[in-house]
Amino acid sequence: MDEKKIVEETIEKYAKYINPGLARYYKFAQLDTVEWTSAGSKVWDVYGNEYIDCLGGFGVFNVGRNHPRVIQAIKEQLERLPLSTRTLFNKHQADLAEMLAQITPGNLQYSFFGNSGTEAVEGALKLARFYTGRKKLISAENSFHGKTMGSLSLSGREVYKKPFLPCLPEVFHVPFNDIDALKQLVDRETAAVILEPIQGEGGINIPSPDYLKHVKSICEKQGALLILDEIQTGLGRTGKMFACEHFDVVPDIMTLAKGLGGGVLPIGAFISTAEIWKVFEKNPFIHSSTLGGNPLSCVAGLETLKILQEENIPELTRIKGQKALQRLSEIQAESQGMIQEVRGMGLLIGIQFGDPDIASLVAMEMAHRHVLVAYTLNNPAVIRIEPPLTISYEELEMALSRLTESLISVRALLDEIGGD
Repeated sequence: MDEKKIVEETIEKYAKYINPGLARYYKFAQLDTVEWTSAGSKVWDVYGNEYIDCLGGFGVFNVGRNHPRVIQAIKEQLERLPLSTRTLFNKHQADLAEMLAQITPGNLQYSFFGNSGTEAVEGALKLARFYTGRKKLISAENSFHGKTMGSLSLSGREVYKKPFLPCLPEVFHVPFNDIDALKQLVDRETAAVILEPIQGEGGINIPSPDYLKHVKSICEKQGALLILDEIQTGLGRTGKMFACEHFDVVPDIMTLAKGLGGGVLPIGAFISTAEIWKVFEKNPFIHSSTLGGNPLSCVAGLETLKILQEENIPELTRIKGQKALQRLSEIQAESQGMIQEVRGMGLLIGIQFGDPDIASLVAMEMAHRHVLVAYTLNNPAVIRIEPPLTISYEELEMALSRLTESLISVRALLDEIGGD
């Protein structure tokens, strides 16, 4: 195998057939190689170089990469029936919906399956408008809910919306964690408020302990629904199965995706109560998907939920997250002011820098040391630590040691050029 040729041809094809800007970005970020194999929390490129994955596909690998049980379940289903007839009953979709009803909080019961997080959000918005008969939707500034038109309309960074205006009408944004601003906007015309329990792409922003409870109360008083987007925060990522459990709040609708496919297949879902779901009964085809809920993805989802519970992954994630935050606080104290703040829950952690350029330099230095990280989409001054939840303590400590080395290198570079 000619590894160099594979890399050169792949980069050339990106430039010719995918996006020249993306090809330039990867090369500038010192990521000019080709991913080849993976296991657990590690990735190897085509040359055999080993990387510790502290990005985790933006929160996809909650049971690690290539978990053998997920792979085996998929292989067996692949040989039986990978896609549904769409006319006969689909056992695997029913089994997955049942388990979600069992593990989600409160009386969430019915699920619809799509292929991504943004599809899950789109479905949740449709359900909220259908059930309430209202149009007004409220989201938070700095939020992220996807990039299809409805989800994009609710996301909170203008740079991603401006080229595609006009977005959905009757969509409003308020500052995250500002209950007074929300109270002024939610009224009898509001169909739903949609929030991330912890803002991911906004920079790993954690609300005050009672914020979501107050949001739910405001929604109930006005007859609006609360949608919680657990696409990035759910399935053990924050140290509980769902982040809303930290705040003792049950949404009217919940969205899931990312880790639900076991890090192998794409799947998304929105889940709600029997009362709200009644509006879908009269015409069950009013919201549908050709490939959503296919047996292959549902088998992956079902096995993933079993692993999360049987291997006690949420609780182990809570402990790993505490240790990581403690170590990062020590690193911050030694960073000579480069790190302004460290925050997070479980293994959803943000490292706040004073300048996006410094964050980028640190990320590139970590890539040079074979640790994969990235900034948060709406706040480029924040580097996220979001590894597969199965990462070992030793791998986590090694990654954080390389962060320390990277900070030293960036500090030396700044001193050399006279920067702050």
